[in-house]
Amino acid sequence: MRYILMLILIVFTTSGFGAPAQKKKEAPPKMVFTAKTGNVTFDHAAHAKRVKDDCKTCHPKLWPEAKGILNYKAGVHKPAETKKVSCGACHHAGGVAFETKGNCTSKCHVKAAAKKD
Repeated sequence: MRYILMLILIVFTTSGFGAPAQKKKEAPPKMVFTAKTGNVTFDHAAHAKRVKDDCKTCHPKLWPEAKGILNYKAGVHKPAETKKVSCGACHHAGGVAFETKGNCTSKCHVKAAAKKD
């Protein structure tokens, strides 16, 4: 009887039963990155939907899962597209998303509207 109880205890603790459930990481729906050429709003929810909520598509190989990190600064766009890293993994000529060339202010960089008095 003692061995049966010990076996049940081992199975119970090693199978995950009784262990606290892993909390799913919640990403912000949108993130805004400041840039001199106009802020970039990254719609995380829309990007996640496009990859059917498969976080491994981007994390951690393209992006670390840390708040506010964007390694796509000036002078990095073209090399990132060529190497297919960072935003350039999808956003390049012939990629699954629009390429950055010619889409700077229409798709990514948005300058705040001037205040009217």
